[in-house]
Amino acid sequence: MHRTSRPAAARAAGLLLGYAADRVFADPVRWHPVAGFGRTAMALEKATYRDSRSAGILHVAVLVGGAAGLGVAATRVARRGGWAGEAAGTAAATWAVLGGTSLGRTGSTMAAHLEADDLVAARALLPSLCGRDPSVLGVDGLTRATLESVAENTSDSAVGAFVWGAVAGIPGLFVYRASNTLDAMVGYRSPKYRNFGWAAARWDDVLNLLPARLTGALSAAAAPMVGGSPNEAWEAWRRDASQHPSPNAGVAEASAAGALGISLGGRTEYAHGVEMRPVLGSGPSPLPVDLDRAVRLSAAVQVGAALVSAALAVAVGQLRFRRRPRR
Repeated sequence: MHRTSRPAAARAAGLLLGYAADRVFADPVRWHPVAGFGRTAMALEKATYRDSRSAGILHVAVLVGGAAGLGVAATRVARRGGWAGEAAGTAAATWAVLGGTSLGRTGSTMAAHLEADDLVAARALLPSLCGRDPSVLGVDGLTRATLESVAENTSDSAVGAFVWGAVAGIPGLFVYRASNTLDAMVGYRSPKYRNFGWAAARWDDVLNLLPARLTGALSAAAAPMVGGSPNEAWEAWRRDASQHPSPNAGVAEASAAGALGISLGGRTEYAHGVEMRPVLGSGPSPLPVDLDRAVRLSAAVQVGAALVSAALAVAVGQLRFRRRPRR
């Protein structure tokens, strides 16, 4: 291996090792770095909050800039250990920011609660997946809310991290997770955050343009693994995704709906109000049994994204080498 391709190979290996660590260990129960970032963001918000877009831009710039700086510092430390050090550093960072395994386990737990008709447990679990009001939801609403969350968060919790880790290494991993966390915290269209959260929401939209579309493509490719049709997944994406208020969630949810042969969307109740979402897909409404299929689809998409990200990391490394001036 040419010495100039070693960093790219180390990054690719680190992404795959980090994915393997997430599959084995899932999220840490205590001292989760993303939770620590969330607490930091909440503390900073007390000082930066104003009902204005400029205050929100400052909030995002400080926190995302800090995550980028931490990622650069971590990269420098990792590179002191050579190839193995950089691979290990990337693996640790990848594991820290991935949430795909925990997402799947939560989806499976929700399916078990709903299949047992345990609405109390199901409603208590829903806030760990999304910001909807569980008290007004029955089996159908809880099923749809969970499935939509699994579909969207497959992109947000896994595919996006893989893509930006491949493109920008540890700093890319940290910046992506910081940005996505901020969007989840303040990127709502509520009266409080409509202006302050604008920057977080728009920045997250930009970062997820490519990951969401990779998620859609992988969902279509994996459709036969869950008894679905790639053509239906592509058709639902083409026909319905653009109707969703999010330019990225629509792609992930529509392609998943098509792959599973169900329909998503409709009346959606959040703490800040009710939204009428467009119908995605052309099949029947999802049943609790479909949650298990959605978890399997998510797992297949994550495997595909891990492999694509490793190849992308090598390709990016080779491109950078070719652009270096010859001495």
